[in-house]
Amino acid sequence: MLISHIHSFDFPPIRACIFDMDGLLIDSEDIYTKITDEILARYNKGRLPWSIKAQLQGRPTQQAYDLFQSWANLPLSQEDYLRETRLLQGAYFPTTQALPGVLSLLDTLTTSPSKPYIALATSSNSFSYDLKTKHLQETLFSYFTEEMIIKGDDPRIKRGRGKPAPDIYLLALETINARRERDMLEKGVSKDQILATKISPSECLVFEDSVPGVEAGRRAGMRCVWVPHEGLRDQYKGQEGHVLAGLTGEGKYLDAEHGPGGRTDITEGVLLRKVDDGWGETRGSLEGFDFARYGIQAL
Repeated sequence: MLISHIHSFDFPPIRACIFDMDGLLIDSEDIYTKITDEILARYNKGRLPWSIKAQLQGRPTQQAYDLFQSWANLPLSQEDYLRETRLLQGAYFPTTQALPGVLSLLDTLTTSPSKPYIALATSSNSFSYDLKTKHLQETLFSYFTEEMIIKGDDPRIKRGRGKPAPDIYLLALETINARRERDMLEKGVSKDQILATKISPSECLVFEDSVPGVEAGRRAGMRCVWVPHEGLRDQYKGQEGHVLAGLTGEGKYLDAEHGPGGRTDITEGVLLRKVDDGWGETRGSLEGFDFARYGIQAL
């Protein structure tokens, strides 16, 4: 179901789709909430409100913990908190399931005559990823080859450069283009032609559920589909345009890297992120996805 921000703009057809994982492909965000609420209840702290959870989504572990603890003020060291969390994760993460529309969408992409490349770019570290996905390897995650899965602890991503920084999505695109080059070389295509037809950020579509994740995609110069949890959507009601433009302030510290005027976020040119600029859309789920909107042929 399309919710908001439909505009007509001229964009190149999408040649690559890059997916977040938690809360976008699988229902792990609800499990995260369940685990956190169980720990909070042990210390009579109440339940985790969406006003706080919204700030934790899509962030690396350390950033998320620091934000959470500044609110919860639990009488636990970080080591003890993580120990309790991991015990519950070990019990609950192996129960994750694909969210509505996910399998159909991936199946359509992989059988499309357009042949878009697909990749996964998740903030989850390798240990957490394995817990959440091992039981889904022959179904949902069979759509992604190992090289096309970028995790939060990938050594190619510099420390402190998790979402909303664009690094993980730019790395995913770099990986896609490397795979594409090998594929084309095997077909006898010249390197000059391969370079001339390299997939650009504007030909990539990022699928995200978190606000920092959308900003990461926009900072990478990519188009974005935002599929927020109902609780998150309520938190940003009336601000959808700012979310889709990556202008909620999540990554304002990144703008300082470029000095006055900022937001020179990608190496292939300056992309000014503006509200209602047509680079993003909000959906209630991935069911009934509009492939034609992005120039993707669906069988």
